[in-house]
Amino acid sequence: MTKSVDSLELTKEQKNKLTLLLCIILTFTVMNGTMFNVAIPDISEEFQLLPSQVSWVMTGYILVFAIGSLMYGKLADIYPIKTLLTFGIILFASGATLGFFSQNYPMLLAARILQAMGGATIPALSFIIPARFMPNERGRVFGIVSSTVAFASGIGPIAGGMIGGSLNWRFLFVFSILALIALPFLRRWLPKEEKRPGKVDILGAIFIATAIIGLLLFITNGDWYALFLTATAFLLFCWRTLSIEQPFIQPSMLKNKYYSSAIITSYLGTTAMFGMIFVIPIMARELYSLNTIQIGLLLFPGAMAAGIIGQFGGKLIDKHGSYPITRIAFLFVIVGTFLLSTFIGFSPWIVTLCILVQYIAFPLIQSSTANLLTLIVPRENTGIGIGMFNLLNFLAGAIASAIFGSILDLKDVSILLNPLAGNGTNTIYANLFIGLTVSSIIAFLFFSIIFKGFEKTKTPSN
Repeated sequence: MTKSVDSLELTKEQKNKLTLLLCIILTFTVMNGTMFNVAIPDISEEFQLLPSQVSWVMTGYILVFAIGSLMYGKLADIYPIKTLLTFGIILFASGATLGFFSQNYPMLLAARILQAMGGATIPALSFIIPARFMPNERGRVFGIVSSTVAFASGIGPIAGGMIGGSLNWRFLFVFSILALIALPFLRRWLPKEEKRPGKVDILGAIFIATAIIGLLLFITNGDWYALFLTATAFLLFCWRTLSIEQPFIQPSMLKNKYYSSAIITSYLGTTAMFGMIFVIPIMARELYSLNTIQIGLLLFPGAMAAGIIGQFGGKLIDKHGSYPITRIAFLFVIVGTFLLSTFIGFSPWIVTLCILVQYIAFPLIQSSTANLLTLIVPRENTGIGIGMFNLLNFLAGAIASAIFGSILDLKDVSILLNPLAGNGTNTIYANLFIGLTVSSIIAFLFFSIIFKGFEKTKTPSN
C-alpha cells in the first residue's frame, strides 16, 4: 500500500536530487517565457503581423499560464503531483514541437497556448513539492526555487537574443522540448501518493478563470468590455463560493487576515520587481541606445546575485523564520528603487549596481512568503493556497507592465519627485522608481505590523 504524504520520509540524497530536478525544469519554463520577448519583432516580420496581433504570442501565454497556476494548485490538493507533472511536461513539450514546425500564425498561437497549459504545472507545483515532501527544509528549497526563477528570468533575454539572432526564432522551442529529459527522473524520484478525497468545483473554476481572463485583457489591451466581464464573472464566483459545500476556494482561507496579508505583501514586492524589469530595457534603449544583448547584460549581474543570495536566504528562513527575512528583502527593494531613481542617467555600470541591489530581493520575498503560507494554510489546502500566491505573482507582472507602459507614454514630464535625481530625459524614469520606493515602504510597514510575533505562535501545517 502506498504511504501517505504525512508518513513519507525522503533521504538527504533524494531531497537533493529532487531539488536539482525542480531547478532544471523551472529553468526551461521561465526561460521559455522571457526568451520569446526578444523574438517578437522577428515573428511579427515573418508573419506580417500588426503589434496588436503579435502581442498575443505573449498575452495568450500569460493568460493560460496564470489560470493554469491556480488550477493545478487546486488539483494538487486531490491528485498525485507525479501525475500532474507528467501530464504538464508532456503537454509543454508537445506545444514546443508544434511551435518549431509552425507554418502560420494560428499554428504558432496554438503552440504557445499548449505550452502554457502544460508549463503552468511546473512553477505551480515547484512550491508545493517542498511544502509537502520536505517540510523541515522547505525554507532552503523555497530559496533555491526562487533564486532559480530570478536567475532564469535574467539570462532568458540573453539566450533568446543569441539563439534567435544566430539561428531562427523557431529554435527557441527546441530549448523547451528538452524538458522531456527530466520526465523519467521525476517519475522515479517523486514520492508516490494516493488520490485524496475531494472534488473540483468546475463551475467555480470557470467563473474565476473568466474573471482573470477579463482582468488580464483589460490590463494588457485596455478593453472596457473585459472589465465588465471580470466584474460579472467575479460576482458569479462569489455566489457560487457561498452556495455550495466544497467551493473551488474556501472562503475561510480568504478571510484569514494572515493569508490575505501575505499574498498582498508578496504581490507588492513582485510588482516592484517586474516593474523594474519592464522599465529598464525601455530606459536603456532610450537613454543609452543599448541593443538587446547589452540590455540583457545590464540585468545579468542582478540575476546572478539573486541566484546566489536566494539559496543563502532560504537557509536563513529555516533558521530565523520568514518575518525577518521578508522585512530585510523589502529593505533591499526600498534601497534599490531609490538608488535607481537617483542614478538613472548616470553611467550604465552604476545603474547595473543599483539593479543588483533590487534584484536580490526577489527570491527572498518569494521564498519567505511561500514559507509563511505553509504556516498559515492547512495542509489539505496547500495546493490552492500556493496557487493563489502564484496567480497574484503573474498578475503583478501584467499589471506592472500595463501601468508603467501607460505612464511612459507621457513624454512631457516636468515635475521631479526625487530631489536628488537629475532633471531631463530621465525625469519620468526617476519618478517611476521613486513611486516604487513609496509603495515598497507601505508594504514593509503593513507586513511588519500584521505579522509581528506571528511565527512565535505558529507551527508548520505540514
